[in-house]
Amino acid sequence: MAVKIRLKRMGKIRAPFYRIVVADSRTKRDGRVIEEIGTYNPKTEPSTISVDSERAKHWLSVGAQPTEAVAAILKITGDLGDGKSTLKTPTAKRDKAEAFNEALSEIHAEPKAEATTAKKPAKKKADEPKADEPKADEPKADEAPAAETPADES
Repeated sequence: MAVKIRLKRMGKIRAPFYRIVVADSRTKRDGRVIEEIGTYNPKTEPSTISVDSERAKHWLSVGAQPTEAVAAILKITGDLGDGKSTLKTPTAKRDKAEAFNEALSEIHAEPKAEATTAKKPAKKKADEPKADEPKADEPKADEAPAAETPADES
C-alpha cells in the first residue's frame, strides 16, 4: 500500500484551512485518513504551521511520500532536509481590553491647555465685492452694451 503525507482541505469558501494527514494514495483528497499529524493555515500572517515532528519523522522513515506542498511545509519546520527550522512566529497583539481602557483614560484625562491646531486667519471683507454691487468686469443690468463705432479713416 502506497502511503502519502498530504494536505486535507478544511474551512469555508475563500478561507482555506488544511490538516496535514497520512493517507493511502488511492483515497480522495478529503477522504479517509490513517493519521493527522498537523495543521496549516495560510490565511494568517505569517502562516500558521503546527506539525507533530515525531510522527512526521516516523512516517517518513517507514516510506511515506510527502506531496510537494507538504514537503515545503516540512522543510520550513525542519522535519525534512537539514533539520533547521525557519518557521516564523506571529508578533504578540495588544490585548483589546487593555487598548480600550487606555483610550478610555485618555478621554477622561484633563484637557490640554492649548489647542492642537492653529487658527486660520480671518478673511478681509474689504477685498470681496458686496452682493448688491456688480463686479467691475460685468456691465450693469440696465445698461446696454456699447455698440462699437467704426473709426473714421481719413
